[in-house]
Amino acid sequence: MIARMVARNLAHRPIRTFLSVLAVAVEVAMILLIVGLSEGLLQESVRRTKGIGADILIRPSTSSAAMSLSTADIPEQLVDKLLQTFPEVRLATGMTVNMGEGLQSISGVDWEKIQSMSGGIRYLEGGPPQGPFEAVVDEVYARHQKVKAGDTLRLLNHDFQVAGVVESGKMSRIFIPLATMQELMGWQGDLSQIFLKLHDSSKTSEVVEKIRAMLPSYPVFAMEDFLAHVTTDVRAMSSQFVNVIIGIAVIIGFIVVLLSMYTAVLERTREIGILKSIGASAGYIMGIVIRETLVICAGGILLGFALSFAGETMVEARFPLVTIVLFPAWMLWGAVIAVIGSVIGAFYPATRAARQDPIEALSYE
Repeated sequence: MIARMVARNLAHRPIRTFLSVLAVAVEVAMILLIVGLSEGLLQESVRRTKGIGADILIRPSTSSAAMSLSTADIPEQLVDKLLQTFPEVRLATGMTVNMGEGLQSISGVDWEKIQSMSGGIRYLEGGPPQGPFEAVVDEVYARHQKVKAGDTLRLLNHDFQVAGVVESGKMSRIFIPLATMQELMGWQGDLSQIFLKLHDSSKTSEVVEKIRAMLPSYPVFAMEDFLAHVTTDVRAMSSQFVNVIIGIAVIIGFIVVLLSMYTAVLERTREIGILKSIGASAGYIMGIVIRETLVICAGGILLGFALSFAGETMVEARFPLVTIVLFPAWMLWGAVIAVIGSVIGAFYPATRAARQDPIEALSYE
């Protein structure tokens, strides 16, 4: 009986019901997409850093784990010194990093050493750079910018010919020769960071301690520890922003449900009066309003999931450089948050309906 009444009440005002469902859906989609965007960008950055294949990372003395690099403070001679001092080191290479347009990093690298350290890089088009003003880009950047081998890119106020397009996941999206970036940026003889690959990766912690003793002013990380630091720091920095967005989404859902159910109660004042006059309890009346809210919420949650997947597909198609990861755990949290916000929003209209005097309700015009 109650289920049939709830269904008819919702169907009686289809536009209002749809807008209420849509508000809850937008709330859920906002939560999932913002969290998915934050986590997706972090995971993509970690994946590309790990893809270089190094065991140890040395950063400038002024850097932190999560800070992006756009400077070069490490003497280049340190690469050879590390190789000569520590027989455990099999490969050592330096890199310079500059943040280009659209927050995409441009890396100056010794291409042969990077290929060797990462275990080989697969070319999708073209080949390695041969001249000082040739660049290599990854497949995601190439697809987004619609470039191919042989095209020209404007980087650091100079024209670079695209020598090759490679698979993604190898530290950066854009690579140019190390010497070229050092000259263009005025960083001759300096590096942004140094990567080391050991003969035996099980000795990483031991070698890290030795290097720290030799270079006390430089942050030296085992790569796994560095990635853990980055993940922790970035999540801590982004959590406040994510919480603000979640708060805004909850407020939107709360207000819309509150207005929708309050309006519904006003429109059905006489109906409520009739129900109370024939013996309906306050709990029975509140149950009707809460059940209607839960039906709206359930529809909004399902629509919100659909909007989230659609949004993920649209964003990644339009902006290939942006990664969104939708987590099942956060889908559950999004649903719980939506239900709590909606029920709280419906509580006052439900209480008002339950407290109505049947005589006054029957005389309501």
